[in-house]
Amino acid sequence: MGAAATHNRTGPTVLVVMGVAGSGKTTVAEILVSRLGWHFEEGDALHPQSNIEKMRAGHPLTDADRAEWLKRVADWVDERLENGQNGVITCSALKRSYRDLINRRGSGVVFVFLSGPKSTIARRLASRQGHFMPPSLLDSQLADLEEPGPDEPAIRVDIIGSPDAIAQRIVAELGLD
Repeated sequence: MGAAATHNRTGPTVLVVMGVAGSGKTTVAEILVSRLGWHFEEGDALHPQSNIEKMRAGHPLTDADRAEWLKRVADWVDERLENGQNGVITCSALKRSYRDLINRRGSGVVFVFLSGPKSTIARRLASRQGHFMPPSLLDSQLADLEEPGPDEPAIRVDIIGSPDAIAQRIVAELGLD
């Protein structure tokens, strides 16, 4: 588990539901928001159009490509915390440097890492329709993934089971029920 277990909940909290494409970020985040009544942002909606077009064409994003997007995610997180609001945002947050930027305040953020076998995620991606991220980019995302360390405000949640069950495990582990 990480520093999230000792997270001080006296102030607002923003959950960053993270993981590779196909791990269930949006589905789980929407369930969390419906249960908690918190503000929600789909992190993919914050991507510059150039990033979406690049991914749609089957090209992985670079750190430089992600810089503006991650700043937008961090700004959304900061806005919630500055306004005393709880929130949930989806963001792959694949690298520690990305998470450090998103959690630049150093408090109020908990990363919820949705983790599962490549085969399960690949199957989900193959059946997903209407999303700009092609299944061919899964390997590049897995290559970039740096799982959260024990010193980060993060919990790891296995994606096996229904999205409702996954959301319930998150709510219980964070003591939000």
